[in-house]
Amino acid sequence: MLYQLVASELRRAIYSGALGPGSQLPTEAQLMEDHGVSRNTVRLALGELVNEGLVTRTPRRGTVVRDRRPLLMYPQRELEPQPTDEVREAFAFAVSQEGREPSQLIEVLTVSPVEEIASRLELAEGELAVVRRRLRFVDGQPYNTNDSYFPRELVADTEIARPGDIARGANRVLEEVGHGQVRVVDDIWARMPNQEEAERLQMESGTPVMVYLRVGYDRDDVPVRVAVSVLPADKHLIRYELDRR
Repeated sequence: MLYQLVASELRRAIYSGALGPGSQLPTEAQLMEDHGVSRNTVRLALGELVNEGLVTRTPRRGTVVRDRRPLLMYPQRELEPQPTDEVREAFAFAVSQEGREPSQLIEVLTVSPVEEIASRLELAEGELAVVRRRLRFVDGQPYNTNDSYFPRELVADTEIARPGDIARGANRVLEEVGHGQVRVVDDIWARMPNQEEAERLQMESGTPVMVYLRVGYDRDDVPVRVAVSVLPADKHLIRYELDRR
């Protein structure tokens, strides 16, 4: 269809760098003239780019290219030793390695988790969990949410159950109490955000999220942590490396 051809040409210009972050796209009238198409065709093309998170429309500047600097995530590195003297929480360490500034808001609650979480933690009926809910920021911008659930019986007397940040991370606390994670299972899927997620993460309309759920097991193969992250698709790149050498 015609609008897809127009969108494809603009998309190519964005990915090639010809239209960099903050660049203003040609006006609707200019695009109509350049491509010999109707205003409706141009608007459909621009709408497609908006839905892909490539551009945003503003009342004063028109359509501009978004600043797409995704956070590169290596899930397989979360449990690896950090090559520094000062051990930091995994997210903060990863962001700092990119030369960027991490921060977060934390809420700690004792809850009766939903069935999906309870079953993955293998909790008996009525058993409670401690959840550390975090809104994470990179360079002052909200980037993702992370809710980490732990069996209450396991962590009730640890820092995990107390308000505030744990500079060295909850993973290290689990190690200190004899339940370090030695195996993890990851599930990743995509969906559209709900209204609360879109507002908390200040997301552009039409941007999907990746839901990244990790279950961590100790040496007795007992699940000790379920972490659920909601990652705006335009702000994250998940990379796995496999090496058989």
